[in-house]
Amino acid sequence: MVCGYNNKRSPDESIFPAGVGFGVSYGCEEREAMNGMGRKRGVPKSKIVTTVLVLVGLAPVTLRVHGQSEAVSFARQGDTIQVAIGGKPFTTYNFDLKTAKAYLQPLRNASGVIVTRGFPIGDTIPAGHEHDRSLEPHQRAMYFAHGDINGFNFWSEEVFSKYYGHGYHSAFGRMVFRKIEGVRSGRFFGTIRATFDLEGPDRIPFAEEVQQFTFSGDSNSRAIDCEFIVRARQGPVKFGDTKEGVFALRLAPELDAPTGTMVSSEGGEGEAQIWGKRANWVDVDGVIDGQALGVAIFDSPKSFRHPTYWHARGYGLFAANPFGLRDFFHDTHQDGSYTIPAGRSIQFRYRVFIHDGNYKQAHVAERYSEYAANE
Repeated sequence: MVCGYNNKRSPDESIFPAGVGFGVSYGCEEREAMNGMGRKRGVPKSKIVTTVLVLVGLAPVTLRVHGQSEAVSFARQGDTIQVAIGGKPFTTYNFDLKTAKAYLQPLRNASGVIVTRGFPIGDTIPAGHEHDRSLEPHQRAMYFAHGDINGFNFWSEEVFSKYYGHGYHSAFGRMVFRKIEGVRSGRFFGTIRATFDLEGPDRIPFAEEVQQFTFSGDSNSRAIDCEFIVRARQGPVKFGDTKEGVFALRLAPELDAPTGTMVSSEGGEGEAQIWGKRANWVDVDGVIDGQALGVAIFDSPKSFRHPTYWHARGYGLFAANPFGLRDFFHDTHQDGSYTIPAGRSIQFRYRVFIHDGNYKQAHVAERYSEYAANE
């Protein structure tokens, strides 16, 4: 088992073959997940070093679908990887060095309907959208970032400073692409794994971030299993207490309130009952191009401080954030920050589930239970 990855598998799941591939070896590091406020769940350090055909350091995961599984394929073009499921475009992974953070854009449902906002396009806000309500130009279709890592702002982006107002000042951080560790297509799922450096304004790396996405789908749904590991390579790394984070989608405007409906695993409905609250999952559903559909984020039992708090807004921001306690509780005595000790790491795991119909018709609660049981 490669450190930090599920080695459970179902009988119909493919196993990555060993062989000569990129010629890159990946050394397994100790992972550290924190659940609750200080309760540790550790995994012993391994010294496994493997080289896999076209895929390095990745282990299979268990993905249950309720229809006929559709094959996943990838096509790299420069600083992007296009993802197709069942031969149809699903999303594109963007990791251009000129952009402050990696992101996926757009996300589509099984019928090809786009469920995320259509901009920014690269680092550009299209004409006619500069004055949109709740513009928040840094909110890309799907991304992982935080507003305070070692005092640097990875949530907002310097390139969009003119939209933040004259009184806005920040020390902006950047996620700098280092390499693609592996890409693997398959009949049942496909996986991308990439490594980035986290840098402040001085452009000196102080931490490493590994992103892994496993894609799957059937005739009426799409899923992305996401894992983000941040390693404190050079010294301690502190995630500060701010609401601006961490794993986020910016949904299509058709899913904004009141036309879109937001619900949580705890029975919350709407921003007032979900923002700043803890839940295993949150779902937003509505109608786009005449199709009833929804998008859910599942918080893994293995993820940091599960169940997470939610920075989910009625205007389209849909984010899981385990750090922003001061804002969520409106209490300056709260402290949701966490410091990764030097040489250690922190792990975040989520599933994005894009479905037909509303959350009841899609059996979102049952799908989460299956997901959690296999984690």
